[in-house]
Amino acid sequence: MPLPVCWFSGSTQRRFASTLLTAIFVVLFGLAFGSFLNVCIARLPRHASLLRPGSHCPDCSASIRPADNIPLLSWIALRGRCRVCRQPISWRYPAVELATAALFLLSFLRFGMTLTGIAIDVLCFLLLGLAVMDAETMRLPDGFTLSGIVLGVIYAALRPAELATDRVWHAGEALLWALLAALVLLMIRWTYQLLRHVEGMGMGDVKLLAMIAAWLGPGPTLLTLVLGTLATAVFGVIALLLAPRHRRSMATRLPLGSFLSAAALYTVFAGQPILHWYAKFLVL
Repeated sequence: MPLPVCWFSGSTQRRFASTLLTAIFVVLFGLAFGSFLNVCIARLPRHASLLRPGSHCPDCSASIRPADNIPLLSWIALRGRCRVCRQPISWRYPAVELATAALFLLSFLRFGMTLTGIAIDVLCFLLLGLAVMDAETMRLPDGFTLSGIVLGVIYAALRPAELATDRVWHAGEALLWALLAALVLLMIRWTYQLLRHVEGMGMGDVKLLAMIAAWLGPGPTLLTLVLGTLATAVFGVIALLLAPRHRRSMATRLPLGSFLSAAALYTVFAGQPILHWYAKFLVL
């Protein structure tokens, strides 16, 4: 019986195997970072330490065993309940772990194991964490936003350049875009406050957009702002229409930071076609 024909050369098979193994490593790495991100989401909005106490059940405060702290698998094995008190464990924990792993994998497939790929992993970690924290608590901790601005400026300085002065220029540009983005939202915030005499936007949103600008630059940041505010408006209208008539209110607070973070993630991975399409009109 003849052996089946091999459709791939030996070098192609080796490259495929190498890529597959790296992708598996990236996914496992993403799950581990997703587990740590859950700790940040649970503690940073409360200004609690990330190190102490150790992982514990929020209901009974029982310490979580190492075997029960394996990303995703432990939640499945425990059927979503604490081993000690049997209270439900929020689905947010496996969802964040899976989302982090998926974003890390997308980054690897899009940018490879490069400086840009690693930087995008960091940005995805920050954006996902901020999106969930704002949705749950309406807070955007400085530990993520301000640190994110600094990391964005550092990434700009580390990008390939012929001269050291070019790296300094890139870092200065990133800081400038961050300041301009913050100024735009501050102007909107002050104008709304002047007209309505109420605060319509938190400073956390201002810092978040500044962070996005430090990482992505002006064009992608503008696209993020447009998509994020549009998504917030659509969600607000739908929520208003679906709410019971006696509970409808135009003063309902919405997590703008969550929508901005989601829009930034979309821009990172799929925003270039939109930017190129818009650039045609600018050229004309």
